[in-house]
Amino acid sequence: MRPAIDFNTFWDWTAAAEVLPELLTAFVQVTLLVTVVGTIIASLVGLLLAVAVQVLPVWLSKPLRWVMDFVRMTPLIIQLIFVSFVVPSGWLPLLWVGTVVIGVHYSTYMAESYIAGIASVDKGQWEAARALSLPQARTWRDIVLPQALRATLPSLGNWTISMFKDTPFLFAIFVVEMVTTAQQYGANTFRYTEAFTIAGLIFLAASLVTAVAVRKLEKSLAY
Repeated sequence: MRPAIDFNTFWDWTAAAEVLPELLTAFVQVTLLVTVVGTIIASLVGLLLAVAVQVLPVWLSKPLRWVMDFVRMTPLIIQLIFVSFVVPSGWLPLLWVGTVVIGVHYSTYMAESYIAGIASVDKGQWEAARALSLPQARTWRDIVLPQALRATLPSLGNWTISMFKDTPFLFAIFVVEMVTTAQQYGANTFRYTEAFTIAGLIFLAASLVTAVAVRKLEKSLAY
């Protein structure tokens, strides 16, 4: 007869209580900060890229698309390592180097979502704007972009959650975020189960909150 499995062998509530404050601190100071700032960078740069692709002449928009494809198709961890070596030591903290790299990387994904949203705007809207002799800037600001943003909001929310889950790649440039904190705690105490389980639950909770917030925002912007 097999001996009963002792739950205390796999889980120690004392270790869980000890590591929780460390993980929450790393989450707020690094993981959440990088995600919020990175999302702002990605959403703004992505919007600029999407509009630029639409309005620039072909000889400029085509090379821009090549650059976007290159950034999107290159692994994020490689970009983090490369840029961390290129940026002069001491010129910018590695935390902010990683934040900018992640933001720019995801801006190419968000740009594609914006482009799809712009394409979803009915052609009659463009024709009506031309018939009214509206300036191009006003057409984009008052007619095209509001409709495109409503269409792309769910996709942008998904990219934000993906960015949030990619923050552990910051370990490659020696930025100690939540997962690295869990790993370090496990290495020091040999209690990996508690550290990584709690880190995973924090990721899950934050992702669920983000998803719910995006859905509510989507409903509030619905026609």
